[in-house]
Amino acid sequence: MSRKRPEGIRAYDSPAGGWGALQAVAVALKREQIAEQGTRALLANNQPDGFDCPGCAWPDPAHTSAFEFCENGAKAVTWESTAKRVPPSFFAEHTVSQLWQQSDHWLEGQGRLTHPMRYYRESDSYVPVSWEEAFADIGARLNALDHPD
Repeated sequence: MSRKRPEGIRAYDSPAGGWGALQAVAVALKREQIAEQGTRALLANNQPDGFDCPGCAWPDPAHTSAFEFCENGAKAVTWESTAKRVPPSFFAEHTVSQLWQQSDHWLEGQGRLTHPMRYYRESDSYVPVSWEEAFADIGARLNALDHPD
């Protein structure tokens, strides 16, 4: 049985490392508009004084090298570090039901949120709220729990 590939996913039969992988990482850094910043982030990926890869559970070896990540890990870092932003106006243009119709690949490509948002069932949309309101709501909900676990 043949399955249709999700949007943005193509067949790949090249090596997972080497120059091709390096080129794919460079393309991802450029596409996310973070060539310089992203390169610095990659050098901190899986390092003792850096951060763990958001895409895997790469072990923390006793002796690290400058490049402690794979191609997919590097792409995960670029997606998390993207310069692309999703302002509140994005949610004024798209209901949540409309966003559910989009692929994960398309949604990820829109960028990162810039403001705290609250969902309103009546309008099926997210609306921006202040940081103070967001933290107060989160705090109230956490304080209402029976225990801290």
